[in-house]
Amino acid sequence: MTSRFTELAVDCHDPERLAAFWCEVLDFKVIDRSEGKVEIGSWVPTVEDVRARQMPATLLFIQVPEGKTVKNRLHLDVSPIDASTENEVTRLLGLGATKTDVGQGSERNWVVMADPEGNEFCVLRTLARQN
Repeated sequence: MTSRFTELAVDCHDPERLAAFWCEVLDFKVIDRSEGKVEIGSWVPTVEDVRARQMPATLLFIQVPEGKTVKNRLHLDVSPIDASTENEVTRLLGLGATKTDVGQGSERNWVVMADPEGNEFCVLRTLARQN
């Protein structure tokens, strides 16, 4: 008997706005919508696919009344696939992300950022092919 990791739920004020931001970051699409919820992913999950093997998780943005008050205990890490880390950080800033300090220090090879609602995430090393 086992379980599958299928969704990562993110509490937020504006699910549509946050889903749009993360769709741009990850090249995901909206796969489901209902009142106060938006789910995005790189694929449309089916029960058969999930039962057969571990598939990429989707992100589910759920509207809640309270705001974020402390540093996230869980966060996303992203790795650019066709640009340098520096160029990806610049792109994400243009999408509405901000750089943030969670005590990581300045000598790190990753960049800590926050999405438009303040949820921290890290931009790691690039996975782009090096010429």
